[in-house]
Amino acid sequence: MAMFTVPRTRHRHVDVDGVRVFYRESVPDESGGDVPVMLLLHGFPSASHQFRRLIDVLGARYRLIAPDYPGFGHTEAPTGFTYTFDNLAHVTEGFAERLGLTRFVMYVFDFGAPVGFRLAARHPEWIAGLVVQNGNAYEEGLSAGARAFVALRPDVEGDEDRVRTLLTQEATRAQYEGGTADPTLVAPDGWTLDQHFLDLPGRKEAQVALAFDYHTNVERYPIWQAWLRRHQPPALIAWGRDDPFFPEPGAHAYLRDLPDAELHVLDTGHFALEDRLPEIAPLIAAFLDRVWK
Repeated sequence: MAMFTVPRTRHRHVDVDGVRVFYRESVPDESGGDVPVMLLLHGFPSASHQFRRLIDVLGARYRLIAPDYPGFGHTEAPTGFTYTFDNLAHVTEGFAERLGLTRFVMYVFDFGAPVGFRLAARHPEWIAGLVVQNGNAYEEGLSAGARAFVALRPDVEGDEDRVRTLLTQEATRAQYEGGTADPTLVAPDGWTLDQHFLDLPGRKEAQVALAFDYHTNVERYPIWQAWLRRHQPPALIAWGRDDPFFPEPGAHAYLRDLPDAELHVLDTGHFALEDRLPEIAPLIAAFLDRVWK
């Protein structure tokens, strides 16, 4: 009988400045000694559940940790929490400190890039490497639709309504299936669960606030690019070429600052793990084995 290993995954909460942060964490085979650690930072409109299959594939060999940001998933933020990317990064920083994470590879996807790069700028010594999956940090990586999103402002009539059109079931599903070569490989569970969380009280208001704050990320692109040039973290870039928000040029732009980065462009869309996990997971495993020294 063939033997295979499925990791145990723990599901817990930890308090960070009044935010009850939910996270999932794999329990790798302890016989491996100093196992690589990877912090998985999710995107919009998702949460840590987007990494469930990746954790099942790699969690027996590596310690994979995926938190939900305030306003997402199972994390509970107090009344009056201000939803900005600075505050998401602050909570994620506190989360890492509470778990004693002082060195890890960081997986950044979508919203995970502005959260993660803020974290990296504050604690460059924490970052053993980067896995970048459709996580943008360059002007070239903004589609026309993304540029229109960045330009949204709360004092412009109609802009809040434009944000709210992105928070519907139809739009959530489109983010998962858009750009995929075979939509039948994308399970409906992801967008269904995302929509459940989006429809909870207060969640749409949180997303509207973050949408209006998104321009602060683009304004920081030069800072993050300078950080990449200075620190030269080992990097694996896996990018869905048909992402309607962050098109393929955003992947190649990283090579300008990280010429030694490993780049793979895949025939898929935004949520590349949904249909390209068989290709991406081995790339991540090889990368972790190579950089964790």
